[in-house]
Amino acid sequence: MPEVAALIVEALNLPVQPQDIPPDDPLYGDGLGLDSIDLLEIALVVSKRYGFQLKSDDENNRQIFASLRALTAHIASHRTV
Repeated sequence: MPEVAALIVEALNLPVQPQDIPPDDPLYGDGLGLDSIDLLEIALVVSKRYGFQLKSDDENNRQIFASLRALTAHIASHRTV
């Protein structure tokens, strides 16, 4: 989880330390406060780093991006790199 948090902070230049992102707080809207453009940026960085694509039309995106913990679990189960 720390690796994914650091990836998010670095990709979006967030003014927060990776360890300060609560693992179960929402990434989108309330919580970390990301918007749809931020999530697209994260999807791009994840695809480059972990070797699989997060698609904008995936019906599971709400669950995938629900929290840092959810995103980390999704990456762990789909990564090829």
